[in-house]
Amino acid sequence: MKKKININLMLLATIAIVAMLISMTGMYYKLYQNQVLEDLKIEAELIKKSIDSNDEIKKKYTDVKEMRVTWINKDGTVLYDNEANEKLMENHKKRKEVREAFENKHGSSIRESNTLRVNTFYYATLLDDGTVLRVAREAGSIWNFFEKISLRLTAIVLEIFIISMLLSHLLTKRLVAPIKNLASNIDIYSEEPIYKELVPFVTTIRKQHENILEASKMRQDFTANVSHELKTPLTAISGYAELIENKIVTPEQSIQFAVEIRKNAQRLLSLINDIIRLSELDRTEEGYTNYEEVDLYDVAEEVVNSLEVSAQKRGVSVKLQGESTVIRGDRGMLGELVQNLGENACKYNNEGGKVWIKICTEKGTPTLYVKDNGIGIPKEHQQRIFERFYRVDKSRSKATGGTGLGLAIVKHIVAIHNATIELESESGKGTEIKVSF
Repeated sequence: MKKKININLMLLATIAIVAMLISMTGMYYKLYQNQVLEDLKIEAELIKKSIDSNDEIKKKYTDVKEMRVTWINKDGTVLYDNEANEKLMENHKKRKEVREAFENKHGSSIRESNTLRVNTFYYATLLDDGTVLRVAREAGSIWNFFEKISLRLTAIVLEIFIISMLLSHLLTKRLVAPIKNLASNIDIYSEEPIYKELVPFVTTIRKQHENILEASKMRQDFTANVSHELKTPLTAISGYAELIENKIVTPEQSIQFAVEIRKNAQRLLSLINDIIRLSELDRTEEGYTNYEEVDLYDVAEEVVNSLEVSAQKRGVSVKLQGESTVIRGDRGMLGELVQNLGENACKYNNEGGKVWIKICTEKGTPTLYVKDNGIGIPKEHQQRIFERFYRVDKSRSKATGGTGLGLAIVKHIVAIHNATIELESESGKGTEIKVSF
């Protein structure tokens, strides 16, 4: 990261230096051009005031080498040139600076040589008699100008580059330091980032870190709980089997022990099935899309029919209310959702108790209600009943064959369907669970 930031900063510095050099060279050369033309203008005005005839120009400027002087007639013919034979020169009326002088009393132009090593600067002024006086001087082109200052520019560029490199290194170190510090102190919330732009990033990282730690703790707890839950029925099965094997029980006790072995084996199978199901739902929860049009009322009707026998054994009545409500979802999972909630409402109920399952649409939202008038859930337990293996009354859960995973499965199915679940309960009065799709 530091290396990449350093490279990017140096690249920016290089681009800035090059852009600055180009701009400065262009600006200074423009000033240089203006200065040369200004000097020619002054020279031309001085000549204009000091001569009256062709003879005077010849006398004063024939031997002048640093400046070219040309006198041009009204028709464009050259009357005099101190560097060439005027009789052999072509008509100058169409030359830019001459044309401008005839039109605007003065004109100027710059013409490059074929080699691009020198430029010729021209300035022309209109005399009182209608003729034009033109002065010219050769000066270095922009390349020549750049060549003259190249050594100095190179030294300046190197100085700026070295300073930029040092500043880049220091700035990168300062930028990265808070991130490195936070990486070492991710759990210390008093450590606030130096740059406010890092606050959302740090908040997200800390949240992810918390989630990872929480997930790790949940896995550890889950592993411990699984081990404990599996150990209990296996210990019972092993104990009963050992007594039968050693023939230290009566035939009547053998039958009773066989019944207990079957019950614990059945409990073991239920636990394993629920653990496998939870593992499947854990993998399914991210990006599940295998949905279809499902009538939630039909699903609930099937569940109520399947609960009828077990509910009658417990002396509990189950009633279905509502209307046809179609949602997009996984039919098997939705059946599992209603089944688990319905079974819990029957299991944790009283003799002669009632269970209501209702399917409806509230404010455009498909909703499932499962309500009972059973034993209810104390307030202090309500926040935790969807945790894996959490039981309010452990003795009753085991007596009714509960694994402690039913509501954890419900929570996963609700999440997969992007639904929400709400709980209202009071000890001794019953429980109502609402799922909004």
